[in-house]
Amino acid sequence: MKKAEVKFINITKKFNETVAVDNISCNFEAGTLTTILGPSGCGKTTSLRLIAGLERATEGKILIDNEDVTILPATDRDVSMVFQSYALFPHMSVIENVSYGLKMINVKKEEYTEKSIETLKLVNLEGYENRMPSELSGGQQQRVAVARAIVLKPKVLLFDEPLSNLDAKLRRQVREDIREIQQKLGVTTIYVTHDQEEALAISDKVIVMNNAVIAQEGSPKDLYNNPKNKFVANFIGDANVLKAEIENKEGNSYNLKLAEMKINIETNKNLEGKVSVALRPEKINIQKNNTENSIKAKVTNASFVGNSYQYILSSNIGKIYVVSDDTKNIFKIDEEVFLFFDEKEVKILND
Repeated sequence: MKKAEVKFINITKKFNETVAVDNISCNFEAGTLTTILGPSGCGKTTSLRLIAGLERATEGKILIDNEDVTILPATDRDVSMVFQSYALFPHMSVIENVSYGLKMINVKKEEYTEKSIETLKLVNLEGYENRMPSELSGGQQQRVAVARAIVLKPKVLLFDEPLSNLDAKLRRQVREDIREIQQKLGVTTIYVTHDQEEALAISDKVIVMNNAVIAQEGSPKDLYNNPKNKFVANFIGDANVLKAEIENKEGNSYNLKLAEMKINIETNKNLEGKVSVALRPEKINIQKNNTENSIKAKVTNASFVGNSYQYILSSNIGKIYVVSDDTKNIFKIDEEVFLFFDEKEVKILND
């Protein structure tokens, strides 16, 4: 299958006076799966529709395989899209749905039948050729929609929140199927979702959008471990965003006070006064006894969620959320505890 890089160069999209995408530039590398992640109204679906040719950019350029496609119609872009609603033809069988695009470009019946059957094997729907969409589960219908898109062997494959209509367990299975298919084919794939776990699980790169601009982009691991600002810290997983006080500075090294705890951080940022920091809940340890360098807290809520306990604690710097994989030695509500963690897990944020 073809591999093509997609580029946004200073792309803006306006709907009358509303700016849906605001002067963004980014690359979607050839052969990779990039997820555009963000809350409703952030501009992610509009960005996808701009690539598909379903919307036209107000300003800027879109390149696919180094070709300027900014004003090309959708039919001339060699792009396939899988929609949230599946958009299958209810009166057509599975194989008729999958082969529809090939028939429209005048591929011979023997050839489009063979290609459709091969593609159904790829999405694990061999033997379902003659079923109607109404006879399929939601997950099977989504696979038919994927098959219909990839049978055309597009340069770019687009997904618009494809799993939002499925239950949690089925979402995990279908997202694994999509990732496996993408890796087998090596097709450049751009995937839109508001689900953080989904984005982290399947992506080579994640682009986080907020208020029509890119808040941060990078690998899932980098975004999770090194968020740049409060929005990304809170949107990619859970984070405690806390205030730390600068006590001393020597070069790039800062001594910070976080409640009763003293920590040292090295950063190239010029910090003054109080700074916002992020700390992931699973990186915090709880114990009953005071240690030399810890934060004093009180348990206000404790919840058992199967493989872990989730605690909410009150402290001198506000509420702190902790996830502990110790489900035997548990802490009770109103119990006084002490929190400690590796200072390397504390990340400085831009406000």
